[in-house]
Amino acid sequence: MLVVEDEEIAAEAHAAYVGRVAGFDLAGVARSAGEAMRLLDSRPGEVDLVLLDMHLPDGHGLGLLQRIRAAGHLCDVIAVTSARDSDVVRRAVSQGVVLYLLKPFSFAAFRTKLEQYAAYREQLRGTADDVVQDDVDQLFGALRARGTGSSLPKGMSPDSLRQVTDVLRRTPSPMSASEVAEAVGVSRVTARRYLEHLADDGAVERRPRYGGAGRPEVAYGWRR
Repeated sequence: MLVVEDEEIAAEAHAAYVGRVAGFDLAGVARSAGEAMRLLDSRPGEVDLVLLDMHLPDGHGLGLLQRIRAAGHLCDVIAVTSARDSDVVRRAVSQGVVLYLLKPFSFAAFRTKLEQYAAYREQLRGTADDVVQDDVDQLFGALRARGTGSSLPKGMSPDSLRQVTDVLRRTPSPMSASEVAEAVGVSRVTARRYLEHLADDGAVERRPRYGGAGRPEVAYGWRR
């Protein structure tokens, strides 16, 4: 698997995630579209899967995907991005992106997507050359989420996580749990739970904030 991600911390985290999922090997990490193309061209046919960020320093991820296809590389692509624009999602699907992961995400969510992809590849290997409709349905079904599809800890919701994430990304300076709670409209305890979840996943950085008397409070800043 090739990880294409321009942010150093995210690239390191994604590469580490790959190493924790059985059956997947890291082919390399590219920090730009040009670097990704050079790696793919130097190892034709060796990379089966690309973990592709949409925002790269030398072009959009979809532009890189077009270059990958034009060069004849048949690797599958999982989009890993913070872009929530529905047009980007539509264009990604139209260009053959098999799965889509929105940042920030937990290792559990990452592992689920890779397991779905692995199930698809296993199903593909066992499928006859002359397929019938049921074969096709099973292949596409392997790429769909199973069960509840929720990778968050019990009691946490994707909507609340998105609200906390949006607040942190809009704010240039780190925020305390109380400040996030007020901005989102939840209790301090609830806000802190989501902030700790994001920090454990590496999307948020914990920083001590020194104020008046007493112990310093913890502030949370989005890793940029």
